[in-house]
Amino acid sequence: MKASPTFHLTMATPRLPCLFVLLLLSTASAEYAEELLRRAEGEREWITGVRRRIHAHPELAFQEHRTSALVREELERLGVTARAVAGTGVVADVGSGMPPIVSLRADMDALPIQELVEWEHKSRVDGVMHACGHDVHTAMLLGAAKLLHERKDQLKGTVRLLFQPAEEGGAGASHMIKEAFTVLSLQQLTSREDDPLHSQVLSVTYIKGGNSVDVIPPVVEFGGTLRSLTTEGLYRLQKRLKEVVEGQAAVHRCRGVTEILGAPSHPMYPAVVNDERLHQHVENVGRSLLGPDKVKPGEKIMAGEDFAFYQQLVPGVMFGIGIRNEKVGSVHSAHNPHFFVDEDVLPIGAALHTATAEMYLSGRSTQNEDGSVHSTI
Repeated sequence: MKASPTFHLTMATPRLPCLFVLLLLSTASAEYAEELLRRAEGEREWITGVRRRIHAHPELAFQEHRTSALVREELERLGVTARAVAGTGVVADVGSGMPPIVSLRADMDALPIQELVEWEHKSRVDGVMHACGHDVHTAMLLGAAKLLHERKDQLKGTVRLLFQPAEEGGAGASHMIKEAFTVLSLQQLTSREDDPLHSQVLSVTYIKGGNSVDVIPPVVEFGGTLRSLTTEGLYRLQKRLKEVVEGQAAVHRCRGVTEILGAPSHPMYPAVVNDERLHQHVENVGRSLLGPDKVKPGEKIMAGEDFAFYQQLVPGVMFGIGIRNEKVGSVHSAHNPHFFVDEDVLPIGAALHTATAEMYLSGRSTQNEDGSVHSTI
């Protein structure tokens, strides 16, 4: 990605006024960033406490009753009205209540993993753990809610906070959309061949047959996972899977049946594709807030993420916040029983969420003639 300067001024003359304006804007940006990080740091104890309460009581998909109640209670303490959506989901608005609207989303569910990290706030639920950082996501978004609510009269629009259930395989985003926004219409299966450069994965992860060495089983079951970097590729894989299974079974005078597990209540996840303008907005806000050397491009990965359902309706961008810290043992990847989070990231995440939304609403993210986006804070 091409790095963009913090400000872009097209004035050619006079030079001194141009430089003067640039210095004023730079000073304002630095002051805003410093003040926001100071306010977020002031909420460190509260945000960390919220995260630890959630971490100690993890809940699986669509069972996030305790977490949902905690979120609503904290929002109400802040003076933010919240409403329940999709069972255990929570939606709240901060700001004018009028357009433009920008949404920030945090997922809340945990994983069926036994935590192996020994610390004071270890999971108290046997076999369930926040091993993907959703407790951190929720705490950060609550932190952002507080920071934004403190400046609600200065927000030039509305920030919609989405606390979502069931990201881990439950397609909670699709349920939030159906109940809170609009009915989601999935794309029809495409019959055209995908670009061969598009990465796709079809993995058979289990096979079940008979249990005798001298008897041919009447039924053999096998299953696995489909992944693609494009939504079209994913649907094509689904279609081709059905064709191949049924066709190969017919060759051997058998009958093949395919089933996408969980459908339609848990539809297949589309691919996450970030909107380019929003991507540049978040990148520039991050550079201005944290420093140019603190923002790096992420790599494409073959992982499912139901944030893609939102992106089918509106432009969206998904970004990550680094947590690696060998001194505190924050070195393991997500979905690992040893997964541990460096809690110093909490106020940083709250501030970054706040700045991303506030600067979007302020209209300070502008598009230049060459199509590039420049954000000022």
